[in-house]
Amino acid sequence: MSFLNHLINGISLGSIYAIIALGYTMVYGIAKMLNFAHGDVIMVGGYMCFCATTYLGWPPIAGVLLAVVVCTALGVVIERLAYKPLRMAPSLAVLITAIGVSYFLQNAALLIWGSSTKSFTSVVGGDPIQLFGGQLTITRVTIVTIVACVVIMIALTLFTGKTKMGTAMRAVSEDKGAAQLMGINVNTTISLTFAIGSGLAAIAGVLLCSAYPTLLPTTGSMPGIKAFTAAVFGGIGSIPGALLGGILLGVIEIFAKAYISTQLSDAIVFAVLIIVLLVKPDGLLGKRVSEKV
Repeated sequence: MSFLNHLINGISLGSIYAIIALGYTMVYGIAKMLNFAHGDVIMVGGYMCFCATTYLGWPPIAGVLLAVVVCTALGVVIERLAYKPLRMAPSLAVLITAIGVSYFLQNAALLIWGSSTKSFTSVVGGDPIQLFGGQLTITRVTIVTIVACVVIMIALTLFTGKTKMGTAMRAVSEDKGAAQLMGINVNTTISLTFAIGSGLAAIAGVLLCSAYPTLLPTTGSMPGIKAFTAAVFGGIGSIPGALLGGILLGVIEIFAKAYISTQLSDAIVFAVLIIVLLVKPDGLLGKRVSEKV
């Protein structure tokens, strides 16, 4: 039963990584840039929900909605102010800018909320579910996290595959110039991509803080890095790859903590990534793209 407990916890943690990884994979797949400030948007979402439920006394669902709205707007603002002027700049300039935005958000949170650890109240209430005479315990947060991940993945897959805006996103991903000639507003499409990714980051931040109830200005740093690892693991640019990479990464991390070493769990996660990329450089579900010259 302990093995099954660890497996369920790993899938729950991996679901959070998968939701975060979607932001990385969508932005990279469409705008061909890595938004390393994405992890700090998770932290902002956690603080927004915390303020709404703790200081304002709002119900949890209202706190989640506030977090999604604020982070969605923040994603659009970051894209317009920081990344849009660098649309034609070298990738190194974009990378440095992303790191700068990340530190800006962390230090802004430090000034606003201070460095003390905040105790986050879970947005999911109810007693854990006990199975097999109490040998298997599943928390309500775990169930909500896994269900939310599956629903988000299905909705996003349908959105990108069946809607007009989703078709525009795929067109921009293939060729920005050709998409613009076909009448697609590339700037609006990229802004929408940032908005969706940041809104999902808010949901992931709330679920992460509900499962691990502490909140700091650096809360999103390590989950953001691991989610990026999950996106690369599964094949960055692939929505199913983000799901697969996130789940596998979460399971590996939990089992490493349980059966090997808590201190070495992060090192084991990144070691597995290195091995996978040595064998399959494009990730598990990534596709090699050949360029004509």
